[in-house]
Amino acid sequence: MLLCGNGGSAADAQHIAAELVVRYRGQVQRRALPAIALTVDPSLMTAGGNDIGFENVLARAVEALGRSGDVLVAISTSGKSENVRRAAEQARMQEVAVVGLLGCDGGPIAALCDDAVIVPSTVTAHIQECHITIGHIWCSIIEAHLFPEIVTAAGLGAS
Repeated sequence: MLLCGNGGSAADAQHIAAELVVRYRGQVQRRALPAIALTVDPSLMTAGGNDIGFENVLARAVEALGRSGDVLVAISTSGKSENVRRAAEQARMQEVAVVGLLGCDGGPIAALCDDAVIVPSTVTAHIQECHITIGHIWCSIIEAHLFPEIVTAAGLGAS
């Protein structure tokens, strides 16, 4: 899973990736899941911003890391972030599924998504509060789906 966003959405991408790589719930002792936030490499972000333009940095990371069968989680509170939109376009060209975690009306990014969760608000703080809650719900569902025997043995359900 590749995740991307800007500002608070980049932080959410990192947070969700960490929950998948490490684990979401301490009681669930499972193997690591492959997930990375595309914004965690300052050298990539600054060299890319300087050499190919900030609007292209995330798409370039998707080009390098994305493979058919992977998933890109595109996070944008406005649904209009140009670099996130271009990452979604690149993902589609590489047969990487695109899941949007968006705000407002979903903006132009929504049209590039195979599926999207859109928080219908224009208040960035409220959208971000919902986004991390949704990210946690996804992590819980992923753990329950991929590791049902471990989750059950820990006495936990998907929620």
